[in-house]
Amino acid sequence: MVFSSHIFIYYFLPIALISYYALWKAPIRWRNFSLIILGYIFYGWANPKFIFLMFATTFIDWLLSLVIAYNSWHILRDWRAPITPLAKGSRTRLQRAAIVISVVSNLLMLGFFKYFNFGIDSYNALVESLGLASWQWDTFFRVILPLGISFYTFQSLSYTIDVYRGDAKAMRNFTDFSCFVSMFPHLVAGPILKFSYLADQLERRTLTLDKFARGSAFFMLGMAKKVLIANPCGKVADLTFNAGSLHTLDAWVGLLGYAGQIYFDFSGYSDMAIGLGLMLGFVFARNFDHPYRSQSITEFWRRWHISLSTWLREYLYIPLGGNRKGTVRTYVNLALTMLLGGLWHGASWNFVVWGGIHGGALAFERAMGKKSWYEAFPKIARVVLTFLVVIIAWVFFRATTLPDALAYLGSMFGASAHVQAGAGLLSGLLFQPYYLISLGIAGALVWGVPDTWEWTQKLTWSKAIVAFGLFLIALVALRTQEYNPFIYFIF
Repeated sequence: MVFSSHIFIYYFLPIALISYYALWKAPIRWRNFSLIILGYIFYGWANPKFIFLMFATTFIDWLLSLVIAYNSWHILRDWRAPITPLAKGSRTRLQRAAIVISVVSNLLMLGFFKYFNFGIDSYNALVESLGLASWQWDTFFRVILPLGISFYTFQSLSYTIDVYRGDAKAMRNFTDFSCFVSMFPHLVAGPILKFSYLADQLERRTLTLDKFARGSAFFMLGMAKKVLIANPCGKVADLTFNAGSLHTLDAWVGLLGYAGQIYFDFSGYSDMAIGLGLMLGFVFARNFDHPYRSQSITEFWRRWHISLSTWLREYLYIPLGGNRKGTVRTYVNLALTMLLGGLWHGASWNFVVWGGIHGGALAFERAMGKKSWYEAFPKIARVVLTFLVVIIAWVFFRATTLPDALAYLGSMFGASAHVQAGAGLLSGLLFQPYYLISLGIAGALVWGVPDTWEWTQKLTWSKAIVAFGLFLIALVALRTQEYNPFIYFIF
């Protein structure tokens, strides 16, 4: 189930809010339990079998966190003992074993479901290229990717790591922790929230009219961004990336369309998630901060998908050694973090290349330093240069295969071997007023106006009318649009 669907807007969301508010005077654990039920219904709507996978991840990490906190396998014996965050310092062999089991079990589960097919296909392609086709593994067995497994796995894993580090207190109550993992606003597409960020809110939170009003505005504006901007931009991108051959201008227009689609698609979904959280009494962290206005790739990753970049920094880059192991090791850690971050997005060599581009750019910027020639450019030039690097990398993110990505880049820079005669027909489809206006509005919103987080800081009646009006237009458009994909839903 996705937020921009009729089943969610007209049925699930009203029922969820009514049932949740009906328990507002009840103990908070009852409210948390209601969110668990809603989360499992939301997640299992497409395939109920996958709820058992999410429950297993949740239960294993909850149990192991108690082993770490009590430093004992005898959970029932120690059940009534007080739990406090662990002191910084060394850990026992049992505690180290528990965190290793947690990390390995989560990564094995994620790796199997997300990369089994990729591994088989890569192996078969390798042996075929070596002339060993008889060594190929021909299997009918294919793994279906559970929706949102990358997001809830990272969130659950962050909990046991935080408990192990002493950054969070283990939760004795399974309901509260399960609520954190299965909460439907951020379940399948983020933001990827650290447990320590929501720990206090799981035990105590308030619902105010201001929260609900701002949450409603967040949700309505996020829906408008998704339906009115991301969808038409995505149609432009699909026309070009699915074409057999392209003229140079068409290729650039299509890439700009994809840049608009992925930003408004994901930031719109994040806005809706933050809004739903506020409507339920939770305050989530900001996930986007004008990323296309960045003046460097380093700054871009402080502004784009902030929750993911924070997770990668705290749970991958720093444990690898960060910048504490010398200059060369720092560059290696940056590159490795982004390569793995690229592979996290999808089981394809395209994502590895995408991560490699960003990792290489981060290492290059760090090597150049703040006083480098890059900083000597005027601000507008730095923004344009950064944006060019970002969208060129998007080619690998969007293209189906590596040869497709290289062919598209060839079209962008006029290096295609030949352009088929029928390619001119694509221009007639691309340069329609509807698509051109959508791209223009996307550009104006990216570089000319405050984003949702800033715009909703202080709500007025005029802002409320604008948000509600855009939401109504989005609902009407949703009924007429046949094209309504969601990019990050597959991750």
